[in-house]
Amino acid sequence: MIGLDTNVLIRYVVEDDALQLRKAADCIEGRLTESNPGFISAVVMVEIAWVLEHVYGFPENEIGAAIERMLQIEVFLVEHCLQVFVAMTALKQRRGSFADALIGAINAQAGCSRTLTFDRKALRLPGFELL
Repeated sequence: MIGLDTNVLIRYVVEDDALQLRKAADCIEGRLTESNPGFISAVVMVEIAWVLEHVYGFPENEIGAAIERMLQIEVFLVEHCLQVFVAMTALKQRRGSFADALIGAINAQAGCSRTLTFDRKALRLPGFELL
């Protein structure tokens, strides 16, 4: 298994640097296999959503679509895959940020009865409660 950093995946998604895109594509499409996958941590997924929104100005639906495509690539092993899917769905449905939705989904999976927050926007997501 090979860990993949945010910047490698951003190059692969955004295709804005030809040299780095070629290197990222060669790795992802040429070196990774189902038996030797690229590992994508939940932290990297949150960073990807943040970079796509704040650096590249992607709207929520395009960020959700990019995350969904990454979940479908067979040579990727995504940490907390089910919770990432739940967070991606919440983002596409404009129920909250990807990061908040992922926090809530991971907390629920861990057995938390609720997630306490000061963030009123997070209250649109299931399981959040204002402190």
